[in-house]
Amino acid sequence: MELLAFLSLLGLMLLGAGTASLPKERKRRDQTLGEGDAYAVLDNYDLGLDNYDEVIDLSDYEGLTDYGDQLPEVKVTSLVPPTRIGSTQSTVTPRKLSSKPRMSRPTMLGLLDSPSSHGLPTCLVCVCLGSSVYCDDTDLENIPPLPKTTTYLYARFNRIRRIRAGDFQGLTKLKRIDLSSNAIFSIDDDALRLLPALQDLILPENQLASLPVLPASIEVLDVRLNRLRSSGIQPEALRALEKLQFLYLADNLLDSIPGPLPPSLRSLHLQNNMIETMQSDAFCDSEEHKHSRRQLEDIRLDGNPINLGLFPSAYFCLPRLPTGRCC
Repeated sequence: MELLAFLSLLGLMLLGAGTASLPKERKRRDQTLGEGDAYAVLDNYDLGLDNYDEVIDLSDYEGLTDYGDQLPEVKVTSLVPPTRIGSTQSTVTPRKLSSKPRMSRPTMLGLLDSPSSHGLPTCLVCVCLGSSVYCDDTDLENIPPLPKTTTYLYARFNRIRRIRAGDFQGLTKLKRIDLSSNAIFSIDDDALRLLPALQDLILPENQLASLPVLPASIEVLDVRLNRLRSSGIQPEALRALEKLQFLYLADNLLDSIPGPLPPSLRSLHLQNNMIETMQSDAFCDSEEHKHSRRQLEDIRLDGNPINLGLFPSAYFCLPRLPTGRCC
C-alpha cells in the first residue's frame, strides 16, 4: 500500500517538471524566429484562458505599446522666402516721369500745326467731320487755317471782321462758305477769286459795303442784311457770274437795281432797300423784243419806294411780274 502511494507521488512530480520546462523552450524558439514567422508559431497554440499568459508575454507589454521614440522627426520649412522689412534697396527701379506729359500726334483730318485765333489747332476749336469744318459760335476773330480737303466751311456767329487774301489759299475743293452773323466789313479781292470750286457764298448779317471779285463758279450769293451800296457793285461784275442762279441782296442800302444780270439767274431778292427807279433794260433787252428770261421767275422789290406801275416796258421778257408796290 505504501509502495503504491509512493509511485503515484513520483509520477506527479515528473509530470510537473516536464510542464514547467515547456514555456522556456518555446521562448527560446520564438527568439530564433523572424518577424514574419510569428504568426506561424501562434497557429500551433491552442489559445485559451488557461494558457493566455504563455502565448503573449504580458511582462513586456509596456515596451510594446510605447511608440514615442519611434515617431519620425518632422521638419517645418516655408515655401515663401521671408520678407525683409525696412530694406533700403529695391529690385524695381521706378520710371522717371517727365514734368510735361507727351501727347501723341493725331492723324485725323484737319489737325494742323497752324493754330487758330485761340492758339489751338483748328480741329480742336472747331468740329471737323469728313470734309466739313464747323466753327459756329467759337469767338473766332479770323478765318482759321483749314485742311486742304475742306469742302464746306461753317463759321457763323463769330467776330470775324476781315477776310484776307491768303485765308483760303490752296483750298481747291471748297464749295460752300457760310460766314453768317459776323462783323465782316472787308474782303480782299484775291480772297475768293481763286477758288475754282466755290458755289455758295453765304454772308448775311455782316457789315459789307461792297462786293469782292468772285469766281465764275458761284451759284448762290447771299449778302442780305449788310451795308451794301450800289456803288459797291462793279459794272459787269454780276454778268461775269455765268452760273449764278440765286442772288439775295435784301435789307441793304441799294438805290438801284444792279446789273446787267446773268442769263442763268432764277431768283433776285431786293426787298427793303432804297430803290426808287429802274432802267428800261434792267431785266429785258429793250432792242430785242424776242428776248425772254424764262428762268427768272422770282423778283422781289417789296419794301422799296419804287412804283412798279411806272415801268411797264421793263417786264415784257419776264414770265412773272416782280413783287412790289404798284400804283
